[in-house]
Amino acid sequence: MLEWIQKIDFLVLDWIQHHLRGAALDVAMPLVTMLGDGGIFFVLLTLVLLCTKRWRSLGRSLAIALLLGLLFGNLLLKPLVARIRPYDLVQGIELLVEPLSDYSFPSGHTMASFAFAGVFWYRRKEVGRWAIAAVVVAVLVAFSRLYLYVHFPTDVLCGAALGWLFGYLAVRLNGWWEKRRAEKQQC
Repeated sequence: MLEWIQKIDFLVLDWIQHHLRGAALDVAMPLVTMLGDGGIFFVLLTLVLLCTKRWRSLGRSLAIALLLGLLFGNLLLKPLVARIRPYDLVQGIELLVEPLSDYSFPSGHTMASFAFAGVFWYRRKEVGRWAIAAVVVAVLVAFSRLYLYVHFPTDVLCGAALGWLFGYLAVRLNGWWEKRRAEKQQC
């Protein structure tokens, strides 16, 4: 079963390399993927939101989602699954980014960007069109991981699903915490 999944993964990666690879994307995709490097972009935006009274609740939801991704995705699943990256299994792949030192499953970049997008989506009444922009960015980051040949499609799909789940859980946890806090203040 796993061999079959990996075969499909390589078919998708190789199709991208043969049909979509070009000079413009060779420049754009490393830049897009930088948005997820260490989650720094998402962490910095979260900190900015936490520092503003109007957006503090949103920032708290984002912080929870990113923390869940770090703990369960990067610190637990990556070493537990220990999946080798695709470029380590194929000869002759020209990497456009530096080789990575951690494992492939799940995609941390994708998980962080979808956790961020998930929070924005579940709070879209509050953030308006920014929810759509966050989803577009998440999709672009996820695609960049495939284009750059640093993740398998299943790494990216699982990273997206986990990120979206963590976004949902973060919004729910933050809502529960805010409700309990409000109840205590009324007593």
